[in-house]
Amino acid sequence: MNPDFETRVQRYLDGCITDGEMAVLNAELESDAVLRREFTDWMNLDSGLAALAQGREERSPMVMRRFRQTHVALAASVVIAMSVLWFWQGKGGAYAIVEEQTGSAGLVPGLRVKSEAHRIAAGTVKLRTRRGAELVIEAPAVFRFESAQRLRLEKGRLSADVPPPAKGFTVITPDGDAVDLGTRFGIDVTGQGRSEIHVFEGEVVAQLDGASDPLSLRGGEAYAMRGGAGDGRELRNAAFIEGAEMSSLRAALEAGQESRAAAANAALREDPALIALLTFEESGAASGVFREVQGRWPGSRAMEFVEAGDHLALDVGGGRGWTQLTLAAWVRLDRLGAPYQSLLHTDGWSQDNPGQVHWMINGDATMRLALRSNELDPAADERHGYPDSRTPVLPERGRWVHLVVVYDSAKGTVRFYLNGRFDKETRQSVAHPARLGPARIGNWDQQDRKLSGRIDELLLLGRAMGDAEIGELYEAGVPYR
Repeated sequence: MNPDFETRVQRYLDGCITDGEMAVLNAELESDAVLRREFTDWMNLDSGLAALAQGREERSPMVMRRFRQTHVALAASVVIAMSVLWFWQGKGGAYAIVEEQTGSAGLVPGLRVKSEAHRIAAGTVKLRTRRGAELVIEAPAVFRFESAQRLRLEKGRLSADVPPPAKGFTVITPDGDAVDLGTRFGIDVTGQGRSEIHVFEGEVVAQLDGASDPLSLRGGEAYAMRGGAGDGRELRNAAFIEGAEMSSLRAALEAGQESRAAAANAALREDPALIALLTFEESGAASGVFREVQGRWPGSRAMEFVEAGDHLALDVGGGRGWTQLTLAAWVRLDRLGAPYQSLLHTDGWSQDNPGQVHWMINGDATMRLALRSNELDPAADERHGYPDSRTPVLPERGRWVHLVVVYDSAKGTVRFYLNGRFDKETRQSVAHPARLGPARIGNWDQQDRKLSGRIDELLLLGRAMGDAEIGELYEAGVPYR
């Protein structure tokens, strides 16, 4: 933007523009279509900020003066700008360009996106708007641009990284609008039309449908919009794919990782020690309360757990005891304040039933395997009575990670692995055979064992996998390159 023009626009918005400056501004708007588009976007942003200001008890004199002041000539110019902008859009103007995609048919890199509706059945697409906002949209999704600064998201998951020139970028959801004030944020619109805003950095103004006052959300805050009513919720930092993750996801697909993962799973299904391999690919086959979402590969399925009672019920192992047990899972989990994240909890822990298996993530993001009535070796360094990993297993920002724990009751050992690498071994002086049976993936109770995130695959193997084998399993299934 021309610095002098920007100054005149700002002085107009502040209510202190002179008559001479007003005449120059009108002339610029009448003669320059680019400046008219810029001015329209500034007015959209200013309206959002004004709405926020009006919702507060203490309104600044500047804001009140701005709304008292009337400039008929400029109002006419705004009408001209809006009509010319509409004409320009209809003659081939693009609001964004596709930069990358993984498995999203039709949205090829370099495609110029206009106001047409787009449906993504599988994969993920990264777009950059005319003002530089980076948007990543994950399937299944339905969206369309209304302008370079306004996107309507009917369904899907969107993450946005908005630089200063694109400040004011707005996402319109079925429940209301989210107006960016210079930030990184995510929007999740489920298939049922429920919308959530998650602010990673900066600030977003949420204007709920039917609500008189807008809501300001800052970094670390999240909100579930419900058509005029809403509630705060915990930030789901891993729920959204962001731009920095896209290139490595695309490279893995191009390198054939999806086929390698399928081949590794096929080999596991032939293993005589296999107890269960859950890939969740059959829709409706599982029992519980959860969302079916996209997994590591475009169009694949994963189970997502969000609310306190979300879970998936299963019954594996026939209630027998296993002297050796390997548990492995591909997960994408959030960092939450709850004491534990529940990966697999068998029922009956409160009973005198030695060997019941509880696999979880601790509050410090380390991994734990707890077996009922087992006891740590006196030399173990854990201070909470159960074997724990040494390394935190959850990244600061959302990524798929591979978690493995190997139990051997005869040796009295628990071995932890993160992304194919050995982390730690803990010895136990009392080690009962692992007992499986009725269990839950996800939230085992609604108090301190919750879960927030996705599980793509879960492996239960009635033998102890070795270091090299676990490394190969990770290398075959990792969705990044």
